[in-house]
Amino acid sequence: MSKKWEYYKTNLKEAEKIQKKYKIDNLIATILANRGITVENAKVFLNPTRNDFHDPFKMPDMEKAVERILKAKENNEKIIIFGDYDVDGITSITVLKNFLLDIGIQASEYIPNRLFEGYGLNQEAIDKIAKDNYKLLITVDCGITGNKEIEYAKEKYAIETIITDHHEPPNELPNAVAVVDCKRKDNEYPFRELAGVGVVFKLTQAIGKKLGISENEYLKYLDIVALGTISDIVPLIDENRVITKLGLLLIEQTKNLGLKALLDSSGYKKIDSNTISFGVAPKINACGRMGFAENALDLLLSKDMNEATNKVKDLIKFNNERQTLERKIYDDAIKQIQKKNIEKMNSIILSGNNWHTGVIGIVASKITELYYKPCILICFDEQSDIGKGSGRSIPGFDLHEALMNCSDILEGFGGHSMAVGVSISKSNFQILKERFEQMTSDANIKDIVPVIKIDMLLNIDDITTEIVENINLLEPFGEANKIPIFAFKNLKIDSIRSLTDGKHLKLILKSNNNTYIDAIGFNLGDLSTEYRIGDRVDVVGNLEINTFNGQNNLQINLKDVMKSI
Repeated sequence: MSKKWEYYKTNLKEAEKIQKKYKIDNLIATILANRGITVENAKVFLNPTRNDFHDPFKMPDMEKAVERILKAKENNEKIIIFGDYDVDGITSITVLKNFLLDIGIQASEYIPNRLFEGYGLNQEAIDKIAKDNYKLLITVDCGITGNKEIEYAKEKYAIETIITDHHEPPNELPNAVAVVDCKRKDNEYPFRELAGVGVVFKLTQAIGKKLGISENEYLKYLDIVALGTISDIVPLIDENRVITKLGLLLIEQTKNLGLKALLDSSGYKKIDSNTISFGVAPKINACGRMGFAENALDLLLSKDMNEATNKVKDLIKFNNERQTLERKIYDDAIKQIQKKNIEKMNSIILSGNNWHTGVIGIVASKITELYYKPCILICFDEQSDIGKGSGRSIPGFDLHEALMNCSDILEGFGGHSMAVGVSISKSNFQILKERFEQMTSDANIKDIVPVIKIDMLLNIDDITTEIVENINLLEPFGEANKIPIFAFKNLKIDSIRSLTDGKHLKLILKSNNNTYIDAIGFNLGDLSTEYRIGDRVDVVGNLEINTFNGQNNLQINLKDVMKSI
């Protein structure tokens, strides 16, 4: 698929100011300017400290939340933490439960089963919680849309609720004791993009300040806060930058036995955002996807290294099962697409019997990435007429808005512009396909192409190991701080081959000055038949240092290749 190469419109004056004030390389200053970093906030971005956290009491209802928790402590009330089943939710429970225990509060926890209960609060869970005489319910990474359930808990069981969440609130806030969410319309907190675990961290910070205890009592959990923040794909700027930059330093020497055991099992030698995103997070998420989120929570709460090591084996098992199911559903979906020529359509909506609801979101994401079209996958089974599904979109097409226009034929849906969950009856499935196809056709989906944002045009003759190491100072990379991408023009292919049964592309490229550089293109193996030795090409990719057999070599991690003009 063709991709559009687009250079950042660099604010050269701002880049120059950053370079002069902080005495850094022009390349790094340019990248910072491209990320919207100014000379005023570059200091916090480059060298964040524990003094760069915002005042937690500027958050809506934070004072109320702290007072209610301390009142529960004083009255010895039973507290339960209700959290989501993904990494953000599980780390949120871990941080809050451990911190409350540190200040003398024993709290229990409840995680809904993804396969049977779905996301968020539900009345059956409230009934179970009430049986054990809990008087205070604290939500983490959920709850902001639980108006009915929170009212039900209050009216039927006299259970009071504190909501801590980071999702968009409804027009009418739930009737809770406190609603701590920076996305509230009346929010005055200076940063609104915290992950759920980030909001929990601010709650622990506020309690710590109220009690006058050492800041180390809440900062010691920054490793787990960083784990949840990186995994939830929130913008890694402002306070999230402070959390993840400091948190990664703590992860390197973590005292959390479960996290240490997970890191040991990952095989990654370097601990960075990549390690968390690909080596740790999928194993924790797999538990929730397979319906066993408690296993991941037990791991992060473990106080025995042998126990933690054994629990990691469970996570690896669930992740392997998840991968097997994912491959099976993916292969099934691709067969359907090819058999019915669906790749020629504007949208991809498929169904499968007994597809696993915990896995289809990942498959939908992969299909969207492959064909660059909105995709919805629905799971049907023999026991029910109602199917559940997940959808993923591309920039430029609002998937949630599209489903709003189909709400009359849906049993339910939720999410945002890029990702949704949906339920629909079998009788309406074909109607959805037809209506959705018309909407994507009207939106000219076929004219939308992937865009590669390029930071700068570079010459491989000028690339050094030091430059790459300087770029790595901008870690952690993630949302709103993407890994820098560079363009290299008019290079001669000196060697070309495919790897891993044609899946990946391996090149050796040569400049006019006879400078050579290796290049690897993951999932670009098809290009090996389009080019040959001696061809002149332009490439885009990120720079990295590849270590092999004890040797460090500069390498371009390719994102795209085209013939030089």
